[in-house]
Amino acid sequence: MKYEPYDYQKYAEKFILENLGAGLLLDMGMGKTVTTLSAIEKLVRDSFEISKVLIIAPLKTAEETWPVELAEWEHLSGLEYSLVLGSEKARVAALNKRVDLYITNRDNIVWLVNYYKKNWPFEMVVFDELSSFKSSKSLRFRAMKKVRPFIKRVVGLTGTPTPNGLLDLWSQVYLLDQGEALGKTLTGYRDKYFIPDKRNATTIFSWKLKPFAEEEIYEKLKTCCISMNSTDYLNLPERLYIKHEVTLPEKVKKQYKHLEREMLLPFANGDIDAGSAGILVNKLMQLCGGAVYDENHNVKEFHDKKLEKLEQLIEEANGQSVLIFYAYQHERDRILKRFPQTVEVKENGAISKWNAGEIPILLAHPASAGHGLNLQKGGHIVIWYNWTHNLEWYQQANKRLHRPGQKEIVLVHHIGIKDGLDLQILDSVLTGKANAQEYLLKALRAKIQEETI
Repeated sequence: MKYEPYDYQKYAEKFILENLGAGLLLDMGMGKTVTTLSAIEKLVRDSFEISKVLIIAPLKTAEETWPVELAEWEHLSGLEYSLVLGSEKARVAALNKRVDLYITNRDNIVWLVNYYKKNWPFEMVVFDELSSFKSSKSLRFRAMKKVRPFIKRVVGLTGTPTPNGLLDLWSQVYLLDQGEALGKTLTGYRDKYFIPDKRNATTIFSWKLKPFAEEEIYEKLKTCCISMNSTDYLNLPERLYIKHEVTLPEKVKKQYKHLEREMLLPFANGDIDAGSAGILVNKLMQLCGGAVYDENHNVKEFHDKKLEKLEQLIEEANGQSVLIFYAYQHERDRILKRFPQTVEVKENGAISKWNAGEIPILLAHPASAGHGLNLQKGGHIVIWYNWTHNLEWYQQANKRLHRPGQKEIVLVHHIGIKDGLDLQILDSVLTGKANAQEYLLKALRAKIQEETI
């Protein structure tokens, strides 16, 4: 795909190129990954300034997001990467490959630093979700601090660098500039800008900012960070639709195709009408979600790939509230089990608590939350775990956050299975490109023919 960046992405890329330590504090969904890769491509292929780049990300982001972005954009086709994941043997083998980018997860940082010690080979390091380094006491921060003098360029990416207050900034910014902006030590930073807040005789439980300290801190950050809010750069409020393709492991993919074939074969003679199509679509959509009801209405779990992607998106939201829509009861049950902090929209007081910012994860079915609910004050992130082919439910559900009074871009995320029926429905029926009934019948007949050839 051809890359046509927004003006703010051009500016962010230029900022990376012009600063050896660059923090991109951009909202979720504003394209931090492709912006960073575009800058890396110029440093590696145009100026030849960098030859080895290390990207440190959450596990699922390392496994899926960065490789997908590299494959998607034409201008990045020359960059080669290696995934430094798995067993120690696999990680060592990945490090021994001659490529441009080495992608690993945060849990491997201490091992990686101990593996190379002073022979650190990476001239550039990208911290995806820089806020995960907010604790100066963490092993991951201490390990990176040891090798920071050997790194020429650093990029830090996050949407919310200070979920718990400005004290969280010091260690993150230190990794960008080795203490130039906020000082060489956390103690020095704290003493300069904060005073004790809650305490007993000997223990300080919290700190509060000194007068004018906040303005001075933000001024200092201008040397190494840019902060962009979606409302300022995308002519908002609008809705930004984001599709996440989940690739099933080969073994699971074979099971998926087997179950799909079993469901389709009874209709091999082509005798399928609107009624039977609806039943079949429900079965296939359940399969995409990761579990199905058997003939006794018992739940048979099939895969966790959508749940894993959902966990990744919630982590990337970094404390911002998210509204999750599901399609089937067993999906609701699995989400509640995986994320016990979740509150259902049908619970008493849930809507007011959500709009007051007191609920981190709100769960709803589009049939029950599709009309009449004002949820725009509580958040701006929607995640569709699964969906039905009901266009009205889909459109109305998205409007729960995209309403007068919404101050942010409404980010609508969809988690779909690569080559699954869910993404076919999303791309056609739910975008209004096709009549729902006609499209479903046509798609199912094509699948039946494919499976019976």
